[in-house]
Formats: sequence, structure tokens, C-alpha cells
Amino acid sequence: MLLLHIETSTTVCSVAASEDGVCLIQKINTEGLNHARLLSVFIQEVLDFLKTQGKRPDAVALSQGPGSYTGLRIGTATAKGLCFGWEIPLIAIDTLQVMAVAARQRITEADALLCPMIDARRMEVYSACYDMRLQRISEVLPVVVTQDSYADILENHSVWFFGNGAEKCRTVLTHPNARFLDNIYPEAANMIMLAEQRYAAGQFENVAYFDPFYLKEFQATTPKRKVL
Repeated sequence: MLLLHIETSTTVCSVAASEDGVCLIQKINTEGLNHARLLSVFIQEVLDFLKTQGKRPDAVALSQGPGSYTGLRIGTATAKGLCFGWEIPLIAIDTLQVMAVAARQRITEADALLCPMIDARRMEVYSACYDMRLQRISEVLPVVVTQDSYADILENHSVWFFGNGAEKCRTVLTHPNARFLDNIYPEAANMIMLAEQRYAAGQFENVAYFDPFYLKEFQATTPKRKVL
């Protein structure tokens, strides 16, 4: 199985292609919200690489959120267009679980819990908890982080917090069982295992009606500086 993976849920933009569990190529940018400019370029570069080997994707895997409203819309629209054009399935992957895949590679504690955090606004994050088998043990929720957040699970487990929302929580989550990992973000190459599992199980989305998992409704803001 050859899959094209698209990840645009945060400030990181990445595209990868995998075949039978092996990442063949990945293009990634970590420098900010450049999705509208870079996503199509990355996809074309990946497709050009596949073309040299006489290959084309059997399905498109999309990181479905939660995350940036704009980033998710760009990724979703692009993935749908590819699936319609090629007449291939769409696979949706939990973005927080993608982050947990990356974190698990750096943790040796068998009974630790993984808590990816995507920055929302102020002290709010989108998060959920996963065990080391990547099974979700709590709901995906927007959480306003306080000293008492995650208190129940911190009493009984080491909990590793990571993602672009975790940094602002370091001074608040001071329980002895709270651990922090740096430089963990969702990227296309970490979608491979999850996407292949869903492909093998035939767990595909309805391309026409699929919407990303925004978690919260889009909130427009009023510019502070008015231009006459």
C-alpha cells in the first residue's frame, strides 16, 4: 500500500509518502503558517518523486485535527481534491495521536501516559491522554490549564506533556509526576502506522461530507488597528 500523508493542523506543514510502513520521502516546514504557499509545492515534489519510480498513491491520509482552523481547512480541501481526482479513499487521523507517536519513541516507561497539547489561546489547550499503546484514555477536549488540571491521572502515573501548548503549562503543572518533552509536533511521517492500520481495516471517510475535527467553532476577531 502506498499512501500520501498531509499534515497542516498547526504551524508546521508537512507532506510524506509511505509504502508498506516505510517513509519514502517527507517535505516539512516548521517556520510558521505557510500552508497556503507550501502545501501544493510539497505535494508536487512528493508526487514527482513517486513518478520517477512509476508509483502513485492508493489513498490520502489527512491529519484531521484538532488544531488551527485555517490550517485544517487548507489541508482538508487539498486532500479532498486529490481523492476526487484520483478516485481513491480518504483516511482521517487523530492529530493528537500523531503527536503521541512521536513522543512514544522517546519514552521508556511502560506505564507512562502521553498528553499531547495543541495551543489554543491564553491558557487553553486542546488535549487528550493516551497510554503507551496509543489508546486514548480520555476525551479530546479544550482545557483551560490550572494547577489542578490532570490531577487525577498525575496521582497514579507519570504523565508526559508535549506539543506547542505544553510550554506555557510548565510553570502551572508542578506535580512531581508531570514530565515535559520538547520539540514534539505533528508531522506527516508520524501518520504512517496509524494510516496503514485504518487502510487495512477499510476505515475510510466519505470524501464529499468529511469535515475536519475543529473541536471549537471558528471565532473571528476584530482588528485592534482600524484602517480608514
